[in-house]
Amino acid sequence: MHTVVLVEGMSDKSAIEALAERRGRDLAAEGIDVVAMGGATNIGAYIGRFGPLGLELRLAGLCDAGEEGAFRRGLERAGFESALTRSDLEALGFFVCVADLEDELIRALGTATVERVVDAEGELGSFRTLQKQPSWRGRSTHDQLRRFMGAGSGRKIRYAGPLVAALEPDRVPRPLEGLLAHL
Repeated sequence: MHTVVLVEGMSDKSAIEALAERRGRDLAAEGIDVVAMGGATNIGAYIGRFGPLGLELRLAGLCDAGEEGAFRRGLERAGFESALTRSDLEALGFFVCVADLEDELIRALGTATVERVVDAEGELGSFRTLQKQPSWRGRSTHDQLRRFMGAGSGRKIRYAGPLVAALEPDRVPRPLEGLLAHL
């Protein structure tokens, strides 16, 4: 192993691995390990373990916009540049999802395609139930799908692969595309 990709959770790991496989890449054979950290706040410990003060491995990563600050602070504390901009993060191999990975995938696929994936997974009825709930009625289908992906045990992880599989090659979200190109 010579590169570690730090991601917040298992759904991010699953999506990256699914996209790499779809593109004919074997990350393990390339010496790349995608590590789900169990949340962005753990970034400092993982950079300490794998980065310049630890095993001195090449680092990369993916995070949600809301966690960009945690990633930036973790990198700065580990001796990377200070006052890192988003462009600086990307140059280091760390890419930021606009809201989160599910948001990126829903926008890239469109809600109709995501609904087809949900149907193929046998959960369209559950999604329709969520849409009828008073707090979700009248909201956009996009927002409803994001909520649906985030609700239910393991749903984000379960849908990461099927959503990536449904992507058109030219519609891969920018953070995923950038990360794989960096690797």
